[in-house]
Amino acid sequence: MQIHVEVNGKRLTWEAHPGESLLSVLRREGFLSVKRGCEEGDCGACTILLDGRSARACLLLSAQVEGRRITTLEGLGNADRLHPLQQAFVDSGAVQCGFCTPGMVLSAKALLDRVPRPDEEQVREALDGNLCRCTGYKKIIEAVLLAAQRMNP
Repeated sequence: MQIHVEVNGKRLTWEAHPGESLLSVLRREGFLSVKRGCEEGDCGACTILLDGRSARACLLLSAQVEGRRITTLEGLGNADRLHPLQQAFVDSGAVQCGFCTPGMVLSAKALLDRVPRPDEEQVREALDGNLCRCTGYKKIIEAVLLAAQRMNP
């Protein structure tokens, strides 16, 4: 079946099987920041923004995104110009192996779009479904709070 979708501001048409996960389609289409983790929605490695809200690509069927808007980490910034959230993660030392980072950044973006100046508890709640196995969450939380401060002084 054909799926018409907007990804990172570009209208695309994909061929996919109705029962194929969005995670599989995104990776096949080259959006490699969307990681294959647990494939059960528990780890957050496959987090995307779907119509501006945090969602797990492994739990969505490709057919469910017809006509919708998806943002992956590739849509936020690039090596030449990082999004303020990405820069805050770098500046705070919140990146270890990087596997969980795209999902963390996108979950944080969804939060900051809703709550421009969150407190620590709100950040913890927003990142609750994103697991990191390399580091504690202290620097990650600091990064989100730093980004909020920079983005909304």
